[in-house]
Amino acid sequence: MASLDRLHRILRLIEVLQSGRSYNTTHLAQECQVSRRTIFRDLKILQESGILVHYDDDKQGYSIPIRSFLPPTDFTLHEALSLIVLCHELGNNGHGIPFQQPARSAALKLLSSLPRHLREHVREISESISVQLDPRNKLTDSKSYYEMLTDCMHQKKQVRIYYQSLTEWEDICTCINPYRMMFCRRSWYVIGRSSIHREVRTFNIGRILKAEPVDSHYRIPARFNLERYLGNAWSMIREKGQRHQVKIRFKKMVAYNVAEVAWHKTQKIDWNEDESIDFHVTVDGLNEISWWIMGYGSQAEVLEPPELRKIISQRASEMIKIYSKKTAKKNKKAKKKESGKKKAESKPGKSKKTSKKKEKKKTTSTKKRSVKKGISPKKRKTS
Repeated sequence: MASLDRLHRILRLIEVLQSGRSYNTTHLAQECQVSRRTIFRDLKILQESGILVHYDDDKQGYSIPIRSFLPPTDFTLHEALSLIVLCHELGNNGHGIPFQQPARSAALKLLSSLPRHLREHVREISESISVQLDPRNKLTDSKSYYEMLTDCMHQKKQVRIYYQSLTEWEDICTCINPYRMMFCRRSWYVIGRSSIHREVRTFNIGRILKAEPVDSHYRIPARFNLERYLGNAWSMIREKGQRHQVKIRFKKMVAYNVAEVAWHKTQKIDWNEDESIDFHVTVDGLNEISWWIMGYGSQAEVLEPPELRKIISQRASEMIKIYSKKTAKKNKKAKKKESGKKKAESKPGKSKKTSKKKEKKKTTSTKKRSVKKGISPKKRKTS
């Protein structure tokens, strides 16, 4: 609640400072109904957020130049709401898209520039809307590489990167011509021509170990197009010359969940009488889609092509081996333990005999030691 009150107060402060007059801290404190100390703190927050707060020595007051913000725009309620929600949520440092925090300050500026009657509606509704993305790479140490790549892409400059490759399974060094930046599901990727591969490749920014601009420029080929480059990849890795028509049958339990999502631009769905579905899709490569299918376990069966059935079958067999080994080992230990218990319970007399033999043996050894020392067993007991 306190953070909401602060947001209201800062928006009110922006509104006052944008009015075209200069206000000293006493007047601003009265307008916002807080102390002068709080106003100084709020002014500092505005400055740190990139908002130009001007202090006029002659008038002894603060103001925000009218041109510091976008001119008033005739947004509808739904247009303003969509922009505010997207900027606020996707710029969230915790669950938004990495490196897009400035979008949140943009949302605040946009909100403050709206007409008063629209501003209140947008604020109230936006507080009840949330956007949750899939788990993603936080890219904690990669912000400098992201900024360098975007700058070099703008200037058409090459970048030398040292990269942890999961294709070659070793660290590599290559010069790339960054054509495009793309956020896909969990991370940021740079797509461009690689000098050592001599073709356009995709690099995960989170795996860049080191990067430096190169004093050499490039041109993006006129024929290059991101959609053409990705082709019919299931996600983002296109396997050239590996186009397949895939048909998967999903059982009733998951059929509706699968059918309601637009997974791929080529997908087609046929419903069966038992409420299962046949999922048709055309993909360039089987590796990416195979992992997606396995996520549905026994609820999905590949009908076509045979190559994909074989991949799923092999992986399922390997999983059975892993789990059957552990289960067999565990069962063997349990069986051995149970067998030992049964043997002990089935021969109670043997255990008593054994204990009597041990006691008799102990008594005999004690007598022998006493005789050796010249003391009779009876005297030894009384001494």
